[in-house]
Amino acid sequence: MIKKMSKNGAPPPAYGFVAPPSAPPSYAQAVGGVPPSSPFVPQQATTTHIVTTVLPIGNHPTHMICPSCHAEVQTRTRREPGLIAYVSGFIIALMGCWLGCCLIPCCIDECMDVHHTCPNCHAYLGRYRR
Repeated sequence: MIKKMSKNGAPPPAYGFVAPPSAPPSYAQAVGGVPPSSPFVPQQATTTHIVTTVLPIGNHPTHMICPSCHAEVQTRTRREPGLIAYVSGFIIALMGCWLGCCLIPCCIDECMDVHHTCPNCHAYLGRYRR
């Protein structure tokens, strides 16, 4: 009895057994190891880098370059009661002045946090905490 051999020299598969498909060849195998080439040669692009620094913001509007829109602006400020206003109001209420005197620190500028925004693009730039 003569056994048939397949192309790769292995015996034929047994009855009912199907060999899994082989993986497709890689790019280098398919084209013979030649890397892809193109007539297009990219030119070196010139880019402009804008460097922004973090400025310390205070309780007054600050002159700076907005990191969002890159415009030179004077920041717009908004004051809101901060932690000092709430803590001092709570202490005043504990001392017995709870009818309305405890709200006085929420009206004093020295107890307020200052929020800075860009007037050009309305981006939030930071907060000055008391």
